[in-house]
Amino acid sequence: MTARAQSVPASSGPPSPPPAPVPPPGHGLLSGKVVVITAAAGTGIGFATAKRCVEEGATVVISDAHERRLNEAADALAELPELAGVRPLAVPCNVTDESQVQRLYDAAVGQHGRFDVAVNNAGLGGKVDVVDMTDEQWSLVLDVTLTGTFRCTRAALRHLYDRAEGGVIVNNASVLGWRAQAGQSHYAAAKAGVMALTRCSAVEAASHNVRINAVSPSLAVHPFLNKVMADEELAELSRREVLGRGAEVWEVANVIAFLASDYATFMTGEVVSVSSQHP
Repeated sequence: MTARAQSVPASSGPPSPPPAPVPPPGHGLLSGKVVVITAAAGTGIGFATAKRCVEEGATVVISDAHERRLNEAADALAELPELAGVRPLAVPCNVTDESQVQRLYDAAVGQHGRFDVAVNNAGLGGKVDVVDMTDEQWSLVLDVTLTGTFRCTRAALRHLYDRAEGGVIVNNASVLGWRAQAGQSHYAAAKAGVMALTRCSAVEAASHNVRINAVSPSLAVHPFLNKVMADEELAELSRREVLGRGAEVWEVANVIAFLASDYATFMTGEVVSVSSQHP
């Protein structure tokens, strides 16, 4: 017998990536909790995290170095049905300034009596090869991304250690803490440092009933990326993802909310990859 020929439709190129899913509704994961989020203005992971925390029942305190955008973010959050016009506390904070960092957490406690979760999201990137990198470029990225996370962790722990209920810290790292990419030595070094800071501080904080974890996104798509990365490079990074697209910022925020919640009570010192990249 001869095998029947199978008709195969002609390919017109690589398949289009599937569309991003719709954000799920809140499920009360953070009901009754007060969450402080740095770098929460704009269109990135920080604002998406604040929005998701509100949708999950939390009271949020947001901060950012850009005061105008911070106020715009607070106004946008107030429009959510969960807040019904009540504007969240918004505290300007540059994480390279220790006094501003202390003021942020003091303000949260002053307004709400406590906070339960600190999300350390502030970071700064850029692209420059090592041979051309100046000391100033290196130091600025490290100061914002790594030392800023350290300052926020230290300030948050000083409050959380005083509470019998403990609390949670979630840091924002990056897959570049594990993977190599040209032009990203300063940012990758900073994010690898955030991972190490997360693990070591988690060991120290465990006896105080404080959990510390981090998320490690690969590619989270938002308009700010176009200011630091060419469209061709963004397209190439998207092609490396098995799902054929970068993450929506709310998809990263969902994992942050999970780590902040009581669904993750046995997790500390972990760095959770939010990625669909294959090795």
